[in-house]
Amino acid sequence: MADITEPTAPRAEAESLTPPLPPGSVTAPGGAAVAAPQAARTQRIGGRDLTEGSIPHSLWSLAWPQVIESVLNVVDQLADLFWAGRINTRSVAGLGVAQTYVQVGMTGRMGLDTAMRAMVARAVGAGDIARANHVALQGFTLSGAFSIVMALIGVFFTEPLLMMLGVPDNVIEAGADYMRVQFIGMGAMAFRMMSGAALQASGDTFTPMKATTITRIIHISLSPVLIFGWWAFPEMGLVGAAVAGITAQAVGAVMNFRALFRGTSRLHLSLNGYRPDPTVLWHLLKTGAPASVTGAERSIAQLLLIGFVSPYGSTTLAAFALTRRIEMLAMMGAMGLGQSAGVMVGQNLGAGKPDRAKKSVLWALLFVLGINVAVSSLMLAFPRAFLSIFNGDAALLDEAVQWLRIQVLGYFVMGVGMVYAQSYNTAGDTLVPMVVTLVSIWGVQQPLAVLLPRAGLNEFGIAWAVVIGLAVRLCIYAPYFFYGRWMRIRL
Repeated sequence: MADITEPTAPRAEAESLTPPLPPGSVTAPGGAAVAAPQAARTQRIGGRDLTEGSIPHSLWSLAWPQVIESVLNVVDQLADLFWAGRINTRSVAGLGVAQTYVQVGMTGRMGLDTAMRAMVARAVGAGDIARANHVALQGFTLSGAFSIVMALIGVFFTEPLLMMLGVPDNVIEAGADYMRVQFIGMGAMAFRMMSGAALQASGDTFTPMKATTITRIIHISLSPVLIFGWWAFPEMGLVGAAVAGITAQAVGAVMNFRALFRGTSRLHLSLNGYRPDPTVLWHLLKTGAPASVTGAERSIAQLLLIGFVSPYGSTTLAAFALTRRIEMLAMMGAMGLGQSAGVMVGQNLGAGKPDRAKKSVLWALLFVLGINVAVSSLMLAFPRAFLSIFNGDAALLDEAVQWLRIQVLGYFVMGVGMVYAQSYNTAGDTLVPMVVTLVSIWGVQQPLAVLLPRAGLNEFGIAWAVVIGLAVRLCIYAPYFFYGRWMRIRL
C-alpha cells in the first residue's frame, strides 16, 4: 500500500532546479526543454497548465476529447454486436459472453494503466518530465509481459472458460473463435490504451482521441467486410470482427507511440539507455494491483451473472448481453470526465495543491450528473428505439426492454461513482476503490442476484441486484471524498 503523507512539494520548487536551457530551446509546460520549432506544437497539444486558471474550463478542455474517445471505445463492441445481430440471436449471446471474458483480461491489465497514469500525472505536476518519461517506459514493459500471458490463455483455455459458465453448446460454438482471436491480439489494444493513458496523464487528450477515431473508422469499415466476405475477402463470421478490431487497434497504438517518441506532446520517450527499473516496476505493480483487482472483480462478477442468467435461455442471455453493452454507451460521458478529473487530481497533488484537486472532482461530478440525467431519461423514455438498433427480433426486444428499464435506474448513480473511483485511483489511493467494489459486489450484488430471482422476480431480480449494488457503492464513496485521506497518498 502507498505511504500516506502530506502532498508533494509545490511545482515551483521542482522548476527552480531546472538547469539552464540550451540555445534555441524554450520551456514547455512542466519545465521540460524542447527545441523552438517544436515548442509551438507542444503548446497546442497537451500544453495546458492544469494547476492554474479556471477549473471548469481546464476540466472540460481536458475532458471533451476523452468523452469522445470513450464514445468511440464503446463503438467497437457495439459495432460487433450490431453485425452479430444480423447473423442470429445465438451469435449475439456468444459475442456477449466472449466480450465479457475479454473485459476480464483487459481490466486485469488496466490497473497498470491506472498506476502509470497516477505516477506520470504526479511527475508532470511536479515539473519532472524526465521521470514521467521513465515511468511510461516501465509501464509499457509490464503491459507487454501481461499481453503475452493473455495470448497463451486464449490459445489453450478458450473453450474450458466458456464451458465453465454452463453456456449452451451452440453459444460456445458461436463465440469461441472470436474470443480466442481477441485474446491472442490483446497486446494491440493494451498498447493503444496504455500509450493513450500516458499522453492523457501528461495533459494531452487530443492525440489519443485522434488515434481512437482512426481505430474506430478502420474497425467499423473493415468488420462487415470480413464478417460477411464482401468483395474479394473470405467470409469469416464473428472471427472477422475480431481480426478487424485487432488490426485497427494496432494502427491506433502506432499513432500514439509516434507522438510519444517524436516528442510532439509533453512527454518525449527514447529507448536510448532503456533498462527495466525494478524499483519503478515494483511501485507500478504495488499501486496498480488493487486497481487491477477492482476491475477484475467487476468483470468476474459479470461472468457469474452470465452463469445466473444462462438457465433462463439464449434469448434472455442475449438480452442481458445487449443491455450490458448499452450500459457502456450510457456511461460514455462519465468515463471521460472521470479520467479527466483523475488527471487534474494527479497533477495538482503533484504541484502541492490539494484544494484545487478536490474542486476538480466536484466540478466533474456536476458535469456528469447533467449528462447522465439527460442520457438516462432518453433511454427510460425510448428503450425499444435504442435496442432495436442492434436486433429486430421481437422476443429479444420484449425481454431486453424490461432489463434496460431497470438498469437505467442504476445509471443515475453509476456515473458519479465512476468519477469518485477514477479520482481516487489517479491520486494513488487504489486500495479504497478495491475494498468498496468488493463490498458492494460480493457483499450485496451477487448475494441479491441469487436471492431476488427466487423471491419471485425471476431473471429481472438479477437486474435489481446490480442497481442496489451500485447505490451501495455510492453511499461509501461520497463520505470518503470529504474525509480527504485520498489526497494524502504519496507516490
